[in-house]
Amino acid sequence: MKSNQTSVLFVCMGNICRSPTAECLFRAVVEKAGVTDDYFIDSAGTGGWHAGAKPDRRMRAAAKKQGYELYGSARQVTASDFSTFDWIFCMDKDNLEEVLAMGANPDNTKLFLPFVGHATLAEVPDPYYGGDEGFDTVIALIRDAAQSLISSMESC
Repeated sequence: MKSNQTSVLFVCMGNICRSPTAECLFRAVVEKAGVTDDYFIDSAGTGGWHAGAKPDRRMRAAAKKQGYELYGSARQVTASDFSTFDWIFCMDKDNLEEVLAMGANPDNTKLFLPFVGHATLAEVPDPYYGGDEGFDTVIALIRDAAQSLISSMESC
């Protein structure tokens, strides 16, 4: 990470569905905007049981249908993340509470959807135990939120 970059971490429970999707889709938005060098983007999970795993195959398939490729490997949130990242965006309230309990700064650790001004949802739903349509819904929701995030970050 370069000192002049804005660093953004996306967090969900296992780092195989929602947070790697947010990482990859936000990275795609940043690339399209031509501001790649301005950002350091990563994702992590509050749990470590999927550490080293690729994003969930169903999430990768849903992303591919919508023109995105998900990549990376799962990792668990660490205490050093709290000093490394300018912004930490959690996908749901449980993970927000867990990250804050681990010592994250509440001033820069937020729920993703409310931060970007989503009108009806406070949490990105976890598609892991549902059907394929849940993965499609999450891709669309995160895609729109990533676009809103870049708009708000670039206007600062």
